Amino acid sequence: MTNHYFDPRLKIFALNSNRPLAQKIAKAVGVELGKSSVKQFSDGEIQINIEESIRGDHVYLIQSTSFPVNDNLMELLIMIDALKRASAKTINVVIPYYGYARQDRKARSREPITAKLVADMLTAAGTTRVLTLDLHAAQIQGFFNIPVDHLMAAPLLADHLTHQGYVGDDVVVVSPDHGGVTRARKLAEFLKAPIAIIDKRRPKANVAEVMNIIGQVNGKKCILIDDMIDTAGTITLAAQALKDEGATEVLACCTHPVLSGPAFERLEASPIEKVIITDSIYLPEENRIEKLEEVSVGSLIGDAIKRIHENKPVSPLFEQKKL
Repeated sequence: MTNHYFDPRLKIFALNSNRPLAQKIAKAVGVELGKSSVKQFSDGEIQINIEESIRGDHVYLIQSTSFPVNDNLMELLIMIDALKRASAKTINVVIPYYGYARQDRKARSREPITAKLVADMLTAAGTTRVLTLDLHAAQIQGFFNIPVDHLMAAPLLADHLTHQGYVGDDVVVVSPDHGGVTRARKLAEFLKAPIAIIDKRRPKANVAEVMNIIGQVNGKKCILIDDMIDTAGTITLAAQALKDEGATEVLACCTHPVLSGPAFERLEASPIEKVIITDSIYLPEENRIEKLEEVSVGSLIGDAIKRIHENKPVSPLFEQKKL
């Protein structure tokens, strides 16, 4: 039975993308999930009904914009509009996984910056605040003109790895590309371990990538860290390169298990021994392979919601819990 939170003005609602995580968040906060229904008309239009009064309440709305990303995003926008029209005092949107985050800049001529478009739509719909987890690019926070609390899964992943003995000088934290060095360095600080970087080069057009490893990995337990694993191409090639350089063991960690297309086959066939993920994206039971180990972000997000609601700093959540 959930212990009821002291403030009846705090309400948590969940949409369809990740209800199991929403239940964990609500339990961590100490409230029941709000009553609402989300249905689809025969032509695919979404119909939402809020089945309790939320007038004057501080509402936290949980929805990862994962696959099917456009349906989940549209559900979110319609629900925000419904909350605004039902006189919610604040609408705090909790997006454990922010879809379209990879489209954060113009990489080529005439490309959209869709991460900014999504930010504009969420703001225009009536969002008061956004709470999210491990954005693909941290500067996406600046796409919003409202407060954004940006949580990190690194302390939770570090706790999990520390409990399993992956700590100290015989461990190396590896970034699979230059862009993830800051993320790798943060995890390495928690694990008191050095870092290595994989430098991918394509010598000329239509020639396979050559992977150069910057750092010492021979005889070490290597932990690859990335914000997401999508098709698992980069992470499995990196794991093989580490093995070829003499790594004794290779693990992979990510916050967002997008895992699309050939991801499961690639992970199964790779030398990666464990893949440590979070539940920011719902993964059906039939899609789970033996190598996967899941760490829940439910209590982390629940703690953040309580701190925001009580006007307390969120910064203590960026530190590893003392073991």
